[in-house]
Amino acid sequence: MSFKTNRRDWIVSVAASGLAACIQKPNGENEYSATPQPESFGGQPAIRLTRNAKPAGDAPLLLHADILPGRGFNTWQLQAYIPGKGVTDLFTAPPLPEAANLLNGGPSDYRGNESFKNGGAILIPFANRIRGKVDEQARTVETTVNGTKVWLPANWSGKEPGAERHAIHGLLLDQPVQITRQDGGAESAVLEGVWEKPFGKEWPGKAKVVFHTSLSATAFVLKVTVTNTGTEALPLGIGWHPYFQIPSGDRRQAKLKIPANTRAMVDNYDNVFPTGAVESTAGSAFDFREPRAMNGQFLDDCFFDLIRDADGSVTAEIQDPASHFAIRVRSQSPLIQTYQCYAPTEKPFIVLEPQFNAGDPFNKEVWKDRKTGMILLAPGKQADYDATVEIAKV
Repeated sequence: MSFKTNRRDWIVSVAASGLAACIQKPNGENEYSATPQPESFGGQPAIRLTRNAKPAGDAPLLLHADILPGRGFNTWQLQAYIPGKGVTDLFTAPPLPEAANLLNGGPSDYRGNESFKNGGAILIPFANRIRGKVDEQARTVETTVNGTKVWLPANWSGKEPGAERHAIHGLLLDQPVQITRQDGGAESAVLEGVWEKPFGKEWPGKAKVVFHTSLSATAFVLKVTVTNTGTEALPLGIGWHPYFQIPSGDRRQAKLKIPANTRAMVDNYDNVFPTGAVESTAGSAFDFREPRAMNGQFLDDCFFDLIRDADGSVTAEIQDPASHFAIRVRSQSPLIQTYQCYAPTEKPFIVLEPQFNAGDPFNKEVWKDRKTGMILLAPGKQADYDATVEIAKV
């Protein structure tokens, strides 16, 4: 089956493949459940969204999702049944007991850094990198965001000697989120939560962030709604940082699709700072408008000028022909203007990041008058973000 079919045909095809026939739920249980796990993160237990049925048949099925409300609602793991391979982790992430030793606030976990090295971290109020004046002792980056001076955590740098420290991936990586809904039913399991507080000196304004995740047999849905609860405009970018594992482990034959007409140039693949130049992807090594094998190509690139489907959504794909399996990431929010992709050659994963903004979005010296995807949210207004993961045979 190809992802080139539209979504309605795709769902009908999955149903026709015998999905209903392979559901074998235990007597007396709901089809889906949402249950706390023994491991806690940020003072809150992980929550597992589970499909309570024995997997079988010739169609891939989603089985469970592990969410960490105590770590910014990180989607730590997605697990699926893949015919011929059995139960398979879809994210690169250690099991929850091991994760508890990583996400502990230690030196490598400064401001939640370990949250975006595995799983699927949610990035708010900015995705990607922001540069500024670095205070090594205070571990801060001083910069100006929409005319307001802020002091962001200097939580990242390249690996080369003398690499410049900078801020990366937002301010909620280690933040606890209050659970507001946790239930399972006949068609899906749902977990929702809310975070609300001023950003203080780290960012202008105040925000209420509502998180929604749901799991069904064929789709995992992430939705984030941010409301400006302050009295001034709120600069805002949102992203998601999922590490999609290649089930076969064979990265060279894995195919990638990112529907984008241009990509941002960077100084190098250590800093990954944008230069402000943007080049066409057409006919280049970065042309992934149609699925193409990765071979030995390294990526840590931000793609612009996204190509939208007929319904206005943006759809990226990873195909793994060796395991006859594919993942599709579909986003409908028109505010998603860029796609970051991180794919190191020596690792069997591809990180697909639908996001509002490009790197260093307030740097006028770099970007001049080009729009970088950051929005200014007026008081009382809200912005929506979404990403749906769907799976299929190929």
